Formats: sequence, C-alpha cells, structure tokens
Amino acid sequence: MTLPPDTTVEVCEVFRSLQGETTWSGRPATFIRLAGCNLRCRYCDSAYAWESGESRTVAALVRDVKRRGEVVVVTGGEPLLQPGTRVLLDMLVSAGHIVVLETNGTQDIDGLPSEVVRVVDVKCPGSGESNQNRWANLDLLEPNDEVKLVVSHREDFDFAVDVVDRHSLEERCSVLLSPVTEYLAPATLAEWILDRGGGLRLQLQLHRIVWPDQDRGV
Repeated sequence: MTLPPDTTVEVCEVFRSLQGETTWSGRPATFIRLAGCNLRCRYCDSAYAWESGESRTVAALVRDVKRRGEVVVVTGGEPLLQPGTRVLLDMLVSAGHIVVLETNGTQDIDGLPSEVVRVVDVKCPGSGESNQNRWANLDLLEPNDEVKLVVSHREDFDFAVDVVDRHSLEERCSVLLSPVTEYLAPATLAEWILDRGGGLRLQLQLHRIVWPDQDRGV
C-alpha cells in the first residue's frame, strides 16, 4: 500500500555539506540522516543516530531541499528500518533530485525507485556485525549502485576480497574499501589494494579530513 506524503519519519539531522564518501565524494549535497539503527558496529562514527529523533513529514523534508537537482543523501542510522523512507525516496526523485541512499545492508533494497543510487554496506568481521549481512541484496545491484566495505585489519580485507570475487561485484558496480583509521593506516590498505589489483577503490572520509574536529553536520 502506498503511504501518503504526510507520512512521518524519525529524523536525526538535516544539513548541507560535501559528500565525504562514495564515488560522489566532494559533491555538494543535502544530507537527511534518519534516526534508529539495528546494528552496533564497533567503529560507528554516527552512534548519536542510533536512537529516536524528531518526527517530521516526508513532504516537509522534501521542501527543505531548496536547490533543484541537488544531490540528496538519505542516510542513518539505518534508513530502511522506517517504512516512510520509501515514500521519501519517491518524492525526492519526483522533485528532480539526484538521490543517494546509504544503507547498512541488512534490509531489503528491492522495490526502491530505479533512479536511487543504492550504496550498500557489507559488514566485515571487524565490525562485530558480519553475521547480519543480507546477501540477497548483492544479487539486486545495478551498475549505478555501489558497495562499501569498511576494513579494520587484514582479516577484513581478505573477507572483502572473497565477497567481491564470489559475487562478481567488480564487474557489476563500484566497490569501495574504507579503512578504520584508528586500527588501519590508509597507506596499508592502499598497498593491499595495489597488490591485489583489479577494480577496488580506496575510499577515505573526505569530510573527516576537511572538518576533523566536527562530528555532526558534516
């Protein structure tokens, strides 16, 4: 059943910044961070979004995006926990925006608007949540989608390469590997990627480099 535009979602924050991750890195974007998450990853940098937020209608959120054609990143928390997120995505696409959805990979990504860029996390063992991956999502990926794997150590890297190979991800979409910098030096991950070869991409969190002292609103 289609939900009306006065459907509400729980919102943690809305802000405008540069996209710090994905192949859209560096692009100005409006971020809609929804509240609530079903995971507790060891390295989470947005734990403030785990709990409930402010209830807002999806119509009001769409009105907040002032610039037509703006990239809009819907993130969390885990946005697909909320039924109203699918309405929000539909309305943002209909309003003419480029829409990027960042999901932790545990929820079904089927049935979303085809225009939405789905950035799907695959949780490595270092997250403490690798048993929660929804593997069926990887069969649904299209060329405009992206997969992100956050790497804490060599075991995570080997796990990531195995997932990429088993699911032929490099041939199907962009694959991004990001280091947990507290545990793994970016240069080390870069060397592993270079040694392995292929189409893997190193991803650093641009917003953490530009605004290292800010935890929110970037």
